[in-house]
Formats: sequence, C-alpha cells, structure tokens
Amino acid sequence: MPKKSDRRVPLPAGLLPLLSQPELETYYGVSDWTVLRWIEAGMPVHRLRTTGEKKEARRFDLAEVQAWMAQHSEQGTASA
Repeated sequence: MPKKSDRRVPLPAGLLPLLSQPELETYYGVSDWTVLRWIEAGMPVHRLRTTGEKKEARRFDLAEVQAWMAQHSEQGTASA
C-alpha cells in the first residue's frame, strides 16, 4: 500500500489554495485582532459554511488580499 506522502500531487499551474485565518496571520506576522480589523475595513474574505456547523469558516485568497493591501497601503488604511 502506498504511503500518504506518495499520493501527493502538485496543484495545477496557477491554482493557489485559499488560506485560513491562522495561515494569513502567519503570512503577514500579525495577530488575529489585526486580521479582524482588516476584514472590517473591507479586506476580501470567502465565508464558508460547513455542514452541521453554526460558525462559518473564513478563507482568504492571497492574491486578492495582496491587491487589497497594496491599494490600502497607498491610502494608509492597512497597517500591521
């Protein structure tokens, strides 16, 4: 039986996974409070509902977030 590591396949070219909030916090080196402030300021977020869960899961497209950060850093509204 093949090992789990042998079954890994690379993502198709150009396809990037959505990041969870902790992954986004790690990427930018900020706290959860900062990410929540960014969401309130309009940072793009994909809200997902999982079956049987009342709490929604947030996922972030890194390219969308980077574009939002670039636009808002010019205006001085997105600070870490």
